[in-house]
Amino acid sequence: MASTINQISSINWITVLIAGTLVFSIIQGMIRGASSSARHLALMAAEGAAIVVGIVLSWWLSSWVSPYVQGWLVELNIVIPTKDLGLFEQFYYTVVTSVRDFPLLRLGVLFIIGYAVIKQIIYRMINPFFGHWGTDKFQGESRHASTKRPGMISSVMGGIIGTFSGLGRSLLIVAALFIYTTFLPQTEITPYIQASTLYQEGATAVIKPVAGDFLTNQLPVFTRKFEAEVNNILQRKYDVLDAQIPPGIAEAAKEVTLKGTTDEEKAKLLYKWIGTRVTYDWDKVNLYEQKKIWKEQTPEETYATRKGVCIDYSRLYAVMARSIGLEVKVVTGLGYDGRGGYGPHAWNEVYLNDSSKWVPLDSTWVSSGGNWFNPPNFNQTHIREV
Repeated sequence: MASTINQISSINWITVLIAGTLVFSIIQGMIRGASSSARHLALMAAEGAAIVVGIVLSWWLSSWVSPYVQGWLVELNIVIPTKDLGLFEQFYYTVVTSVRDFPLLRLGVLFIIGYAVIKQIIYRMINPFFGHWGTDKFQGESRHASTKRPGMISSVMGGIIGTFSGLGRSLLIVAALFIYTTFLPQTEITPYIQASTLYQEGATAVIKPVAGDFLTNQLPVFTRKFEAEVNNILQRKYDVLDAQIPPGIAEAAKEVTLKGTTDEEKAKLLYKWIGTRVTYDWDKVNLYEQKKIWKEQTPEETYATRKGVCIDYSRLYAVMARSIGLEVKVVTGLGYDGRGGYGPHAWNEVYLNDSSKWVPLDSTWVSSGGNWFNPPNFNQTHIREV
């Protein structure tokens, strides 16, 4: 029993998936026979061509129209209202302002819309050539024909055609896995994928020569831009949620920073005040860890109760900082737990006009000691979320 389990655990299931796709296509081709397999292969080829043409045209069209869409949205002069917003309003302002301000998101949205429209147009254009294959009449004939087993020659030819279909499907799987491992080389599953012999052969023999150095050189650059934009979109969510600044919090922020003469001094005064006035809410943590109940709270609630967790510290800091004219972000990611690992965490970044740069700070960790306002080792203990 133990040896059987060991043998199963030693199987690379990526190899099984690729090989299984090929074998399934061959068997499917043999069952269908030559003529039905040929029709299926032709349909696959036509759909593949439609997809490729749709992607190319959609990419060109979205790249061309993106600046015009941005200009139109800028002219609308959409401003996030400083009032309590409902769920629909939060969604609206988050999406519209993000599409306006973030080029990769805007390009992605336009690409998806363009691809959906263009693909339908292409299908309608090729429908006169292939549409009759999907009609009820043909389907009825196919079901009637399927009751008759194809002859030996027809089955062999169907199997050969099925082999070509299976190779195409398998290469699509390899291509998708190759893009995944190039995008996310640090994930745990990446070495497992790369250990598959069939994946290695497909990637080495076909994908890499076709793609050249584009995927390995250009995708990491794109990934870094994508990561930065995802963080900006997450930040926009909190901008919308906390757009309203309660008068009491604004007055408190003004009083706390009264002695500050520069952006840095004001940012530090707020950092120390929140870090020493707000206490960490372990009951909230235990409620989530033990019962999976998350208690969402606004910056106003954090200010009133003087209790919260890292995201509450960060949102309160952001609201207070904005009320005195500072530009600030809420950043989510992982924080060092002091035991050799990392756990979910949130902190802030504030822009200092004095030095024209963004600096990180963590008001949650003030009570633990040490300097967490732009220390030199901040990135070693805080990892931004993607």
